[in-house]
Amino acid sequence: MTRVFGPLARALLLVELALAGPASAQEAVANFYKGRAVTLLIGVNVGASYDLEGRLIARHLGRFIPGNPTIVPQNMLGGGGIVMANYMQAIAPRDGSYLAMAPNTLPMAQAVGLEGVKFELGAFNWLGSVMPMAHSALIASSASGVKTFEELRKREVTNGASPKGSFTYTMPALLNDLAGAKLKIVAGYQGINTIYLALERGEVDTVAVTWNDFEKEKADLIRDGKARALVQSSPPSPTLPATPVVEDLLANAGDKPLVDLLLSGNRIGRPLATSPGAPAPRVAALREAFESMRRDPVFLEDARKSGVDVGGITGLDIQREIAGILAAPPEIAGRARKILE
Repeated sequence: MTRVFGPLARALLLVELALAGPASAQEAVANFYKGRAVTLLIGVNVGASYDLEGRLIARHLGRFIPGNPTIVPQNMLGGGGIVMANYMQAIAPRDGSYLAMAPNTLPMAQAVGLEGVKFELGAFNWLGSVMPMAHSALIASSASGVKTFEELRKREVTNGASPKGSFTYTMPALLNDLAGAKLKIVAGYQGINTIYLALERGEVDTVAVTWNDFEKEKADLIRDGKARALVQSSPPSPTLPATPVVEDLLANAGDKPLVDLLLSGNRIGRPLATSPGAPAPRVAALREAFESMRRDPVFLEDARKSGVDVGGITGLDIQREIAGILAAPPEIAGRARKILE
């Protein structure tokens, strides 16, 4: 039987639906996640800083998602995160049941058109970053005998790096091309910990690092004078007041936009995303859960014990930053690609 509503009845019905809508959406999200295992892909080796942070998130995020799912971390390696991002784009379910800790070089990789990129990061749903803005530095071992960046312009030294597309490859490549360094890049190391080991064994002389991590994880090398920073990204780190920034070493000051693109990942910390096409209510719930988690005292204490810096960037801010990176002018993107090839 068809019901006929007068103006007042229709108005009351609309009010009722409006009041019930959010609660119904919350209930639907909870029903989806209840009893579910959510996969959190991590695009680096076990034991690396990215991995530790991903597993920290996996231990806590489920408490704040409606329905309290179990978060299961899983490492997926290849191409500096490209394999993982391609999987999220083409294979992972588009329902909010898969999350990914994406290496922050991936937006740059897409912007310049690196080989193997088949993803569209602008369509991913970004949830946030526990880590504040990252900071980059090129480190030299004391055994190398290199004490200043100027020495890198005068003689060739070896540099350990992961495959092309990774940050550890990008920074030395841009220093060679734009600042006159003579770094012999030995690519192919799987993960930063293997490069650290190569540095300490004397197999390589230099390595590009996330300074936020290096000064905690390798504090003994800094304290004992076994490693020093030769150059850093801008703005300068408070703990590297005398170390030059990349932009001040460029052969051509007009190349600053190129450096900005190549090191753009620093601005998005270590971003967490769910797949393209995930339902909007679930994306909203995941973003809210992420923000609640990174303010939670239990999470913060676990982060402190794990040596993870917590500052944070919201998912919407990451979404905007990535849109800006992907909008890089073609001439800048083209030059960046030649540096990385």
